[in-house]
Amino acid sequence: MIDIENQLTLDERSSVDFILALRKRWSDTVYPALAEEYRATGPVAGSVDDATGRLRELTLYPWYSHLERVQQKMLWKTVGEAVVNRAGELREQLDELPDTPRGTLELDSGVELPDWYTDYDIHIQPGSFYSDDLSAYVYELGARIVMLRDNDGYKFHRLFTETALPDLPAAARVVDIGCGFGKSTRPLALRYPGAEVIGIDFAAPGLRLAHAEAEAEGAAITYRQGDGRNTGIDDASCDVVTGTMVLHEMPAEAVRETVREAARLLRPGGTMSFLEFHPTGDPFRDATIHEHAERNNEPFFRDLFATDLLGVCAQAGLTGADWTPFDERREGKSPEGWGDRREWHFPWAVLTATKPEN
Repeated sequence: MIDIENQLTLDERSSVDFILALRKRWSDTVYPALAEEYRATGPVAGSVDDATGRLRELTLYPWYSHLERVQQKMLWKTVGEAVVNRAGELREQLDELPDTPRGTLELDSGVELPDWYTDYDIHIQPGSFYSDDLSAYVYELGARIVMLRDNDGYKFHRLFTETALPDLPAAARVVDIGCGFGKSTRPLALRYPGAEVIGIDFAAPGLRLAHAEAEAEGAAITYRQGDGRNTGIDDASCDVVTGTMVLHEMPAEAVRETVREAARLLRPGGTMSFLEFHPTGDPFRDATIHEHAERNNEPFFRDLFATDLLGVCAQAGLTGADWTPFDERREGKSPEGWGDRREWHFPWAVLTATKPEN
């Protein structure tokens, strides 16, 4: 498979490096300065709404918020042009599959994309993830910069599979809801080499790229175009149902439906585990997350934060539901919390619940 980064021209590489450096300085320099200015305005706010009001009055806030949005737009412009410049060969390799593939790709042009999925260019990516085969390449390359190169080799997702998911027998089935271009699914295949691994997603472009890359790596994965709220997989047939960075892209009712579907799929004793964002309890910190969502075309963060997902799990018949912080810098699942971090970072956490044995 072509790695676009290995083909970047000097000008393209310079643009990518500039955006990455800008993003890092926004995170480790501008954000701490914003936090310091906020703390100087008075005592800790009593609520996220109070903190948001104070945040918006800060002298640095217009610069902070503008830099966040403009760097995201610069990112997609830069990586989009790099992809378009190689459009022919990138499209061709999606069709250059082995004569005897190890995995399968099941596309369904009849899948209905809900309005909440198509009404926004999520992450400000023009055309979002589903509009064209090239959009998957754009998202894949852009995601490396969005994650500040901390997820190269999908080490973030590998850490999740290694620290947040249970051991399984060889004869197991694992489902990845909202699998995108496979960055979360291939680590599952590595974690469970004897299992049937299925990735579900709305977007055909991401699934085509995921399948091609899995075949290039010799991973036997089934990629299926479909709705994570109604997968069509048999009741009580899965040992693990998981998803990473997907629930916050859904309205509240869709989140509840996804959890109910996960509960339906699980065998008795099976595990549901989603890697997601979670409120930190610090009004300032949580206010910056809400504001990030507005600027990044991710309108359902507030829905996720306001939803009692532990209660949703219980209503779906799952037990032992809990949230555990996840620290991507070190040990992954981290019951003691996120630690003291000056830089901007996402408050990752793992939602885990179990299907009762009887």
